[in-house]
Amino acid sequence: MKHAVLSLSGGMDSSTLLLHLLANDYQVTALSFDYGQKHRIELERATQLVEYLNSQADETLYKSETAETILHHFYKIKHQIIKIDGLGQLLNSTLVEGGADVPEGHYAEANMKDTVVPNRNKIFSSIIQAVALSIADKNNTECSIAMGIHAGDHAIYPDCRQDFRDADFDAFIIGNWGSENVNIYTPYIDTDKFGILQDGEKCCDQLGLDFNEVYKRTNTSYKPIKLIKSEKRFKGTEDEINVFFEVWYSDYKSASSVERVEAFIKLGRPDPVPYADETGPVSWETVVKHVKQILLTHQN
Repeated sequence: MKHAVLSLSGGMDSSTLLLHLLANDYQVTALSFDYGQKHRIELERATQLVEYLNSQADETLYKSETAETILHHFYKIKHQIIKIDGLGQLLNSTLVEGGADVPEGHYAEANMKDTVVPNRNKIFSSIIQAVALSIADKNNTECSIAMGIHAGDHAIYPDCRQDFRDADFDAFIIGNWGSENVNIYTPYIDTDKFGILQDGEKCCDQLGLDFNEVYKRTNTSYKPIKLIKSEKRFKGTEDEINVFFEVWYSDYKSASSVERVEAFIKLGRPDPVPYADETGPVSWETVVKHVKQILLTHQN
């Protein structure tokens, strides 16, 4: 059995990487981090996705006569949310509670540095490395740390750069016995968000999963919008009551959302996640029109 540890943010990249690991017969331990982020909906989406995938999984890998894995059979995911939310009030970033407003626009704009969370990936990687090493030791086997880093990662995030990753892993190797049994797996290093989404589509087909059911359980927005909706329901046989509930929508103006929408445009299919702005819910056509204008502006 192959083992992998994954940082599952609830976003498109890490969720697709999770599918990729399942499609390649990994037993996955997925860690999500509550660090006081404003977009906590991503943690709910990560949990919803794992619950959906585990409901579709079968821990027995059946083989056909040609030794090909039959669709729809993969290992159940072990998922845990790591709470370090007390750290959020000590960090200076627009992405954490108490920070300034998250800027809108394209990642090429200078103010996008405000979305950097100091040393975030280093904090996460230390915990992920510890878990991976523990799995390797306990099972007397190798364990991969799966990372969704890709060619489109932006220079404004220093902890997404390869030189940081190399130095970080070197420190892990120096500081731990048995670290030779832990390796890094980066299947998207030579592609971009569109390529990642293409792989997600392929993995859904391979695993027998509904693409929309998977991706509606993800969140890429740094500025999610919460709206209160109501519907009439009957209490007992006669009384009609209004039931109020929260519905989360993605924005389409923050840089993270612009990149996601661009990938779906290139894929040629609508994003199953609902979108909204200050006026309320909006159509996919409205989202596409806005994002295309942003992209056109930054091509010139």
